[in-house]
Amino acid sequence: MNIKVEELSSIKKKLFVDVPVETVDAEFGKAYKNLAKTAKVPGFRSGKVPRAILEKHYGPRMQGEVLERLINDTYFKALAEHKILAVSNPEIVESSSLEQGQPFSYEAQVEVRPDVQVKDYLGLELKKELAAGGDEAVTERLDELRKSAGKLQVCERELCQTGDLVVIDFEGFIDGQAFERGSAEDHQLELGSGTFIPGFEDKVVGMRRGEQRAIDVTFPSDYGNKELAGKPAVFQVTLKEIKERVLPELNDDFAKEMGLVTLDDLKEKIRESHVAQENDRIEKDFRDRLIDALVERNPFELPESMVETQLEHMLENLQQRMQSQGMSLKDMGLDPASFRKIYRDIAVKQVKGSLLLEAIALQENLKVDEDEIREKLDEIVQQTGAPKEVVMNFYADESRRRALVSQLAEEKVIYFLTGKANIQVVAKDQL
Repeated sequence: MNIKVEELSSIKKKLFVDVPVETVDAEFGKAYKNLAKTAKVPGFRSGKVPRAILEKHYGPRMQGEVLERLINDTYFKALAEHKILAVSNPEIVESSSLEQGQPFSYEAQVEVRPDVQVKDYLGLELKKELAAGGDEAVTERLDELRKSAGKLQVCERELCQTGDLVVIDFEGFIDGQAFERGSAEDHQLELGSGTFIPGFEDKVVGMRRGEQRAIDVTFPSDYGNKELAGKPAVFQVTLKEIKERVLPELNDDFAKEMGLVTLDDLKEKIRESHVAQENDRIEKDFRDRLIDALVERNPFELPESMVETQLEHMLENLQQRMQSQGMSLKDMGLDPASFRKIYRDIAVKQVKGSLLLEAIALQENLKVDEDEIREKLDEIVQQTGAPKEVVMNFYADESRRRALVSQLAEEKVIYFLTGKANIQVVAKDQL
């Protein structure tokens, strides 16, 4: 077999493959030999059909099978022989006709993994957000906990206000005509929640118990029901009842209901949780800034197939998360095509970032050893609470172990680069 390789670009190569007649005939021979074992032709016993008869009845099918097998076998041999790291299936751009007793040739284009040599990665000038104390976050979280623990009770006030839960009857009209699914009785609405048509809740605020009021609103132009989108409407509303949320006092008794002993204990737990979340967010943001700096200093071409693979991975992860919450892409106003369009730049950056970190690991000889893998597995056991045997069995799978090692390698490179960078810690508004 004769193979020539032409470099079309840094990420695409063209293979010229000549397959000798001996290989072609041998492949046809194997194909017909296998066929003869099962072929059924009237007038012949199974396994005793002459090849000439088989060729007459099965010629086109055999030619297709042999063509596919020849290309597959010779293509992968060509990649191995020339050490080509293909990242896509071959695109056959030209081929000769396939005939017994004749040599066969074809031309194939293939995308290849870019050969990344990273420069200017030491001494990166980076900014990192200063972690805030968290007093405001503690106060906000305490307010949320109080609200969730609050109890609704009928209010003696005559006038409703923002924050109240009101019970109303309503009926909507467009051009004087009631529209479908535009009415309800004993509907509970929290004023200020923003769950109704924009402007509706604001006009309910201030109504008196028992009052009837006509409320003018306009449906948003992007409203889900296209027949109503952008149209002005009038709702006849009757306020039947006003309920207010009575919040518990912030004291040790409240903390006990939350499973702690004192209010100070509750505040400290909230603070610790907030600090952990903020640190995770800050570290992720810093990592993104570091990757952005590497990508900016090291431009290179990226195979489209690698971008598409990353987009598929991102889409699958999002769909799984949404499915676990009983949602779908449609709930976000997305479909696979729009997702790919919106998130393509992110996918490009992620793939380039991974390739750059991998290349730095090679250039700096940064490797993950067995001790580091064991430490990570122990950490996973601690974080998840799963039995160690279960975690070990899970990562015994080769692909999962490879993904874990890749993650550890990236973390090691990030740690290395951070240690060599010039980092300025600043407030969030100075980033």
